[in-house]
Amino acid sequence: MQALLKQLQHELVRYKAEKNSIETVFIGGGTPSTVPPKLYEPIFKLLKPYLQEASEITSEANPNSATDEWLQGMYNLGVNRISFGVQSFNETKLKTLNRAHNPQMAIKAVNTAHNIGFKNLSIDLIYATLGDTKELLEYDIATAFSLPINHLSAYALTIEEGTAFESKKEMAKEELELTEWLFKKIKAHSFEQYEISNFGTYHSEHNKGYWLYKDYIGVGAGAVGKRDTLRFYPNPIIENYIQNPLDIPTEKLSYEDIKIEKVFLGFRSCIGVSAELLNKEELQRAQLLCDEKKLTYSAGSFYNENYLLADEIALYLTS
Repeated sequence: MQALLKQLQHELVRYKAEKNSIETVFIGGGTPSTVPPKLYEPIFKLLKPYLQEASEITSEANPNSATDEWLQGMYNLGVNRISFGVQSFNETKLKTLNRAHNPQMAIKAVNTAHNIGFKNLSIDLIYATLGDTKELLEYDIATAFSLPINHLSAYALTIEEGTAFESKKEMAKEELELTEWLFKKIKAHSFEQYEISNFGTYHSEHNKGYWLYKDYIGVGAGAVGKRDTLRFYPNPIIENYIQNPLDIPTEKLSYEDIKIEKVFLGFRSCIGVSAELLNKEELQRAQLLCDEKKLTYSAGSFYNENYLLADEIALYLTS
């Protein structure tokens, strides 16, 4: 946490951060609920002058470590949104996913956060795992919507190298028909889909910041930051990061890198893709997709309503 504070001080200078210039804060990419609120105090003290009055401040949390005391402590610091890594309300599935909590813990954690005063609550659900059925997923959705949430993220299980599931590739089993059915069920609860994995009556400003290609500070081991055409990569090995949190390799992004990222992010979300980004040939292809009702055009941008086709559309336009 001391190394993280040191890097944050450095980044605020590097980014020329001004008073009231930080729109959102997101604490995650790990398990923030295992760190006592007291250890976050210096970070919040440093950030305070830079935060806008209505800044969205989110922390991720795991149901087993998000105790009443932790939630209250983070609320007192100024966190106003919690994203719970619930994954499922099915006990067998949670064990299969090696989760440390049970369904009762998840339900209690969300209700406790609501009772403390958090207005914006989100939960993550995992689908496309071996053994998923419509009945199981329907139960997960019904339980999720019985809770005081205004945001839900649904992620297909993907097997990453170097993880516990690397030798169990059969664990991930995505079927398009089931995914379409799941998304339809979530939207039936009046949760608008505003990105391929994100739904809600509340749309996370922090999420949208990435898709709008805004600059962001990335602080911590393995975090990523972006400023203009530069991307920063703090050391992902935590022991090395603690030794020197200012050892931050930099990548220079080309115009083509930025364009492709904007196209992929735009079609996967409600942000859309500006026509100004596309060359003559790409504009012709985009128009063809509009004629085929695969894209819509409005106020200078192209929009994709079926996010499950996003990558194919982006590849078709840019290849």
